[in-house]
Amino acid sequence: MATVGRACLILALAVAVYGVGASLYGARSRRREWVDSGRRAVYALAALTTLAFVVLESAFLRSDFSFVTVAQHSSTTTPTFYRAAAAWSSQEGSLLLWVWLLSLWSSLVLFMTRRRMRDLAPYATAVLLAFGAFFSGLLVFLATPFATVAVAPAEGVGLSPLLRHPSMMIHPPMLYSGYTLFTVPFAFAVGALVVRRIDAEWIAATRRFALAAWFFLGIGIVLGARWSYSELGWGGYWAWDPVENASLLPWLTGTAFLHSVMIQERRGMLKVWNASLILATGTLAILGTFLVRSGILDSIHAFGASTLGVPFVVLIALLVVGSVGLVVSRRDALRSEHHLDSLLSREAVFLGNNLVLVGLAFVVFWGTFFPLISEAVTGTKSAVGPPWFDRYTVPLSLALVLLSGIGPVIAWRRATASNARRNFAAPAATALVVGVLIAVATPAASRPWALAMFVAAAFVIATIAQELIRGVRARRAMSGGSVPAALGALVRRNRRRYGGYTVHVGMALLFIGVAASSAFQHARDVQMRPGQTATINGYRVHYTKATGQIVTRAGRLERIDFGARLVVSKGSKHVADLHPTRGYYPVNAPFAPISSAFDGESTSEVGMDAGVTKDIWTAVSPDLSRLQPIMKKGDAVFRANGAKLSASDYVTYRSAALAGLVHNYVANPPPATFRVIVSPLVAWIWIGGLVVFLGGLIALWPAPRTAPARVKAGYASRVARELGRA
Repeated sequence: MATVGRACLILALAVAVYGVGASLYGARSRRREWVDSGRRAVYALAALTTLAFVVLESAFLRSDFSFVTVAQHSSTTTPTFYRAAAAWSSQEGSLLLWVWLLSLWSSLVLFMTRRRMRDLAPYATAVLLAFGAFFSGLLVFLATPFATVAVAPAEGVGLSPLLRHPSMMIHPPMLYSGYTLFTVPFAFAVGALVVRRIDAEWIAATRRFALAAWFFLGIGIVLGARWSYSELGWGGYWAWDPVENASLLPWLTGTAFLHSVMIQERRGMLKVWNASLILATGTLAILGTFLVRSGILDSIHAFGASTLGVPFVVLIALLVVGSVGLVVSRRDALRSEHHLDSLLSREAVFLGNNLVLVGLAFVVFWGTFFPLISEAVTGTKSAVGPPWFDRYTVPLSLALVLLSGIGPVIAWRRATASNARRNFAAPAATALVVGVLIAVATPAASRPWALAMFVAAAFVIATIAQELIRGVRARRAMSGGSVPAALGALVRRNRRRYGGYTVHVGMALLFIGVAASSAFQHARDVQMRPGQTATINGYRVHYTKATGQIVTRAGRLERIDFGARLVVSKGSKHVADLHPTRGYYPVNAPFAPISSAFDGESTSEVGMDAGVTKDIWTAVSPDLSRLQPIMKKGDAVFRANGAKLSASDYVTYRSAALAGLVHNYVANPPPATFRVIVSPLVAWIWIGGLVVFLGGLIALWPAPRTAPARVKAGYASRVARELGRA
């Protein structure tokens, strides 16, 4: 099977290289048969990478340790779900996933546009196939997932315990879907610039792909934050880690692109800006893929140092130079058809929104790469921490939230004072009242940035609510019916607008969660024995007893869990029972000593009482030092007598010894160190994320294909009259 996989990758590389040549030759010679052949090369690439991925997946599922990648990233003690997902936990498997997804999205867009934009499509095809050739080349020459050994080991190393979390195993496919989807509008933008086709047709053809890229990349980012919050044991969800930041960069510039293209479609403006944004977004997507693999920046998410850094640097340099060259050489053709009429207009607000998003991207980029910048300038590698990022991102995020409430409702071209007053008086008053109530009833007045974010979020929600109320009222005035039916009809008729409204509400809710959990979190590290109690923010955390458990799978030791049972109360009221644990994964090997059960990786499983108003979060770090002398004695006994035991007897006696260790820990537990966090409103980060993705689905969902023009005109006329009366 490994031979089949290798053959598929070699053929994929050959097909991709051929497709690049065929597409370019067909475009230059205007020979349609060569253009069609280039497009079919994309379909062939998709078929070959699909087969290669199936071969790798089947090897993981059947635990075929003759595959080096399988042996290094899976084991018989790895649950089936994680064995299936372990394919992309490796560098080789993740690269195969990348090129496979790229080929699927490329096939879809080229099939959908096979009879459109025939002048620029061949160049877009060549760009997409060039990406496919690059990643296929890496898989063939530098990081093959189909390397094998003559004698397969009896057991694999196993999947990293940190990755044994559902959200983390879904997180990479979502990120890679976002990255690869962004290559689609990137490729069509390159094609449009090459043939000087600067109208908005390529934008309309690829808008859904750009929106899908934004959607999937956002899901991946939120899933990564959730994994960090519930798995890493430090209590946070965003650490400004380089790889985290690398995923955020194309999402920020992609968000700016999705807003600014509306101005180009409606007014013919910002053509240079839009072309630059999407080219930068595609390049940043490749940069995000590069950072995970280069080892140039320290990150918990990275695969570590590898031989892939140089090829990626060359690719990124080509993308940057090529993009700048295309935009500069086409600057005359990209001249705007209209100019900004007024600073009090939707165009101006969208432009401000873009500047803030790009400003955020610049801050994140500078902070992420500052260690390399400082080393290049001073010779010393220095890093900036979360306080530096917060200093700049907090005010920019506040401006972004405010603009997201103004942009959707302000008029195009020029807003009048009366129009602005009608649109913003009620939301502004609502936000002011909310701010006063929060300042009086909570300690928010001592955190001005957090209070300002609450006010801005209230303004956004009130603005969107006002728009929905007006729209539902107009719809009911026209056709009657219930409020839910009118709302559903309203959304169906303009999915992009109301999907966007929903996204803005979700982002407001998400920033409420970020502001509250960052500004008003209470955290305490405390050491306790069973029977002792700690107090934090009015909550009493009582350590009732230690716990221990041996977990086996397929007859083999998977891990040993040491933990605690905590009872949380406030006053006389019982709040929650929490069970934080720490799992220790062994180094499984024949005749392994007792101590090897703790020589592998360990992972924290938090105990958490989650709610809409607060989370009570706990993690435990057991003290195993008292067990070390016992393990040393046991190892000495086993070394002296191991030669007299069969392999099965050795496993039996070792299991009994480990069970004795666990019993000893539970019966006479040493002090354990606990991290206890009370974090207000953190659940609204996840709730807001769900609302954002609901809005993305609404905007992505296909609109009804046709509707009688007369009905459309009548509806628009009635809505306009009703809104004028509202």
